Amino acid sequence: MIIKKTNAADIEALMDIRLEMLKVVNNLDENATFENELIEKSREYFLKGDQTTVFAMEDDKIAGCATLSYITIMPTFSHPTGKRAHLMNVYTRKEFRRQGVGRLMIQFLMDEAQKRGVTEISLDATEMGHPLYKSLGFNENNEGMTISLKK
Repeated sequence: MIIKKTNAADIEALMDIRLEMLKVVNNLDENATFENELIEKSREYFLKGDQTTVFAMEDDKIAGCATLSYITIMPTFSHPTGKRAHLMNVYTRKEFRRQGVGRLMIQFLMDEAQKRGVTEISLDATEMGHPLYKSLGFNENNEGMTISLKK
């Protein structure tokens, strides 16, 4: 299994696996469609966003993908660089699950984050992902609060 950083040439494959992942994670029918805004904003983010996205490749087949989105906030005592990241879009195709693919992608992205001076990685986990994240050292966090501003 090879972990490969994606680039603009991978945009169609990125979009395909992102939409596939959204269907699987949200228990949608494989023929489900998405709002144009979601599709176009996802495409724009992959092309212009401050992120690192990887594919796990087995020969020429994409086994999975994962994205680390970079965030810069005001520096604090515990995060003096202000550089943080959010792990998302971690997805392994069914035929490659339980083979360490997710672990390889996340470890690659954690190394990438350290090289960039990131001091904290957050994530939103599915129930299925919890054991993997815990085994990699992620901890439950009850420190923050959120509010949804969408209409």
